[in-house]
Amino acid sequence: MSTSLLEELALDAWNPVLTAAAQAAAIDTLEARRIPYWRRVRCALMPHEHRFLSAEWSDGDSKNINLRGGGRGLRGARGGKDDLALLQAMMERFSSHCRTLIGALLPHYAPHLTLGSTSYRPCEVAGRKSSFRKDDARLHTDAFPSNPTGGARVLRVFTNINPDGKPRAWRVGEPFADMAARFLPRARRAWPGEARLLRALRVTKRSRSEYDHLMLQLHDRVKADVDYQRRAPQEQIDFPIGTTWIMFSDQVLHAAMSGQFAMEETLMLPVNGMRAPESSPLRVLERMT
Repeated sequence: MSTSLLEELALDAWNPVLTAAAQAAAIDTLEARRIPYWRRVRCALMPHEHRFLSAEWSDGDSKNINLRGGGRGLRGARGGKDDLALLQAMMERFSSHCRTLIGALLPHYAPHLTLGSTSYRPCEVAGRKSSFRKDDARLHTDAFPSNPTGGARVLRVFTNINPDGKPRAWRVGEPFADMAARFLPRARRAWPGEARLLRALRVTKRSRSEYDHLMLQLHDRVKADVDYQRRAPQEQIDFPIGTTWIMFSDQVLHAAMSGQFAMEETLMLPVNGMRAPESSPLRVLERMT
């Protein structure tokens, strides 16, 4: 799994005891567009939870099973009430592990973070049919049409829990600034009053900033450009079973090519909570525009 973008950490627990230097190094790794990962800390399932390693728990309409919103309601799943309560408990335990880990590994971020969502991905990525905008097998940076971030960073923790030893196969692309330099000249600027109208029509949950608009433009134009998808600088990464990794998914161009059964935690970090806010996509786009 050798690649210039990966940084292996010698972690052996969800609540490791780390030196201040190790914590600072982990933050510097993340903010430099690299991906810290480790193999020795697994999200162990309880005996009764192994039955959830099946795509049958998906409702068939959603690509993921999610916990999000103020009430942390379970979305995208089907099954009896008692079964879904156990599935939700499995996801909540993973979420708790992730927050414990972030507090130990990235304490500088901890006071600033807010919980976004927790996802379980039971379906095989390869061969899934969708529109190009929703196709996660195309290189992209994360941007949310209905849930503008206003520039907050999207910090994600992933872990591969595949029971058959199948890796999570990704592609990871070029630096964000290089991609933006290619595609910003093609990006449509927001129309006057567009953000206000989208909020009034409840297309968005809050007003879309100019940053959110440009991030969506970049997301869509990168995914739509077939030649870029094929020819752009990129590396292939296979994350083996039991591997956990962290990244800023609003900055790292990524594409999930194959794999089944993964967990994912999303946390939101305001730019002023970073050690080097000038490296954020918000600051990059401000300089470029």
